[in-house]
Order: sequence, then structure tokens, then C-alpha cells
Amino acid sequence: MSARAAARLRSFAAAARADARVLVLGSMPGAASLAAAQYYAHPRNAFWPIMGALFDAGPELSHAGRLARLNTAGVALWDVIAACERSGSLDSAIAPASIEANDFAGLFRACPHIRHVFFNGTAAETAFRRHVRGRIELPAGLAFTRLPSTSPAHATRGFDAKLAAWQAVRLAACQAA
Repeated sequence: MSARAAARLRSFAAAARADARVLVLGSMPGAASLAAAQYYAHPRNAFWPIMGALFDAGPELSHAGRLARLNTAGVALWDVIAACERSGSLDSAIAPASIEANDFAGLFRACPHIRHVFFNGTAAETAFRRHVRGRIELPAGLAFTRLPSTSPAHATRGFDAKLAAWQAVRLAACQAA
């Protein structure tokens, strides 16, 4: 079996308003998301069902409608990685030397009210630590929390356990309001 050639991929623009209080970060959109040009487009990804339970931003809405609900709740959405080379969808297939981080200095300037950053899984947190933290000045008092990945590749926790952990996003969004 031959390995697929790694393609140079680009992530999406931040889904954020200037009044965002919470930032949820993924690592890099998977193949289904890139093909659909939508965050968390894989049908088995638990992200949108969880956002539906937390913010009424569930999969029954259009992608634009879901993003609007999150923005209204003060939640911004983005990925740590702006561009990279990867074959397939798995974070483990990303070529480490190819990673280009998104412009977080610019995001934090544009969204000065962000007080809490949530990572959608370990890969997002690790990418942020390696490619962002220590390279830019982060806002004072910024809190960081790693949450269980909503990816279908991470099925060690069921939906209810993931939803319970992700309640922290709603709590942070409401506390910062």
C-alpha cells in the first residue's frame, strides 16, 4: 500500500466578532470540513451537536446560522494551524515542519475581550503551545482549558461525557458577559 502524497492545506478565517469573550480552537480542519468549506463538517463529529445543546447552534441550522449563534453567545471559533501539509484527515498525518500558525496576535487585537481559550482536543493544545505560546504576547489573565476532542477519531469518551466537559465553554461565555 502506498502512502498518499501530503497536500498543502489552508484553514478557514476566524469566525469571530470583536465582542467575543471565549475562543474555541481546533488544530486544522479535516478533509470533510475543507471539502465543505465549513467548520466541523464531518457528520460524526460531535462539535455541532454539543454546540446545539449549549448554545442552540446545532446541526439542524445552516453553517452560517450556527456560526451566528456562537458569535451572539460571545464564542469565537478558529484553528491553531493556518496551513500545513497533511495526507488524509488525521492530526497525526500533519508534517510538523510544514505548520504555519494563524495570526493570533492579530486576533487578540481584533477581539480584546477574549478571556478564555478552549482547545478541542490535545492536538490543538499542543499546536498552540509549540507554534503560538511564547512567540507572541498573550493578553494578561487569559485562561486555557483543553477539552476532549469532538472528532469521531477520538471515541474513548461518549457524547454525554464530552457534553459534560464542554459545559465549561457555556459557563465561561456566560461569566464573561
